[in-house]
Amino acid sequence: MQDNATPHGRQLVEVWGDTADTRHLAWAIVLGITISLAGFFAASRVLVSHVASPDLARAYAMLAGLGGCLLSGVVCAMLFKPKRVVVEGQAADPYWRQEVLRQLEEQTGDLGRVADLPPEVVAEMKELQIYELFVEHEKRARTEQATTGASAALPAHAANAAANPAAITAQMKAA
Repeated sequence: MQDNATPHGRQLVEVWGDTADTRHLAWAIVLGITISLAGFFAASRVLVSHVASPDLARAYAMLAGLGGCLLSGVVCAMLFKPKRVVVEGQAADPYWRQEVLRQLEEQTGDLGRVADLPPEVVAEMKELQIYELFVEHEKRARTEQATTGASAALPAHAANAAANPAAITAQMKAA
């Protein structure tokens, strides 16, 4: 659970990958408990007189309590609007997207080649405006791999020069 302060003075926390206001979260918990227990106890009292077995009445009352949980979810969704900000299109920070791809690659290994994807997947990626992101990531990974592979075979000063061709050009002009 991460917490962040907002400019409006609200305390936000991240719970199960979603953002919530701590005050709204507390109220949602209280409402959930109240509505579900009210449903359970009300159903329990009504069903005891209508059902032959007390155990069966209690089981039906538990179902009513679960229904109360669903009802409280609907009530809380209507009362407390989402706190997350969804950014679509080009307004999203490109560095953030590259960082997500890097983390994904660390977790799963090589992401594969874009050229190996079926045409349907490529079309969907282009529709979502992420195709170019994966193409750039693949090019960057190949470049880094080539640089790292070439640098490993060279002495340290040569590896630094290979990583910075502009420095080589400037040294050659100075000489």
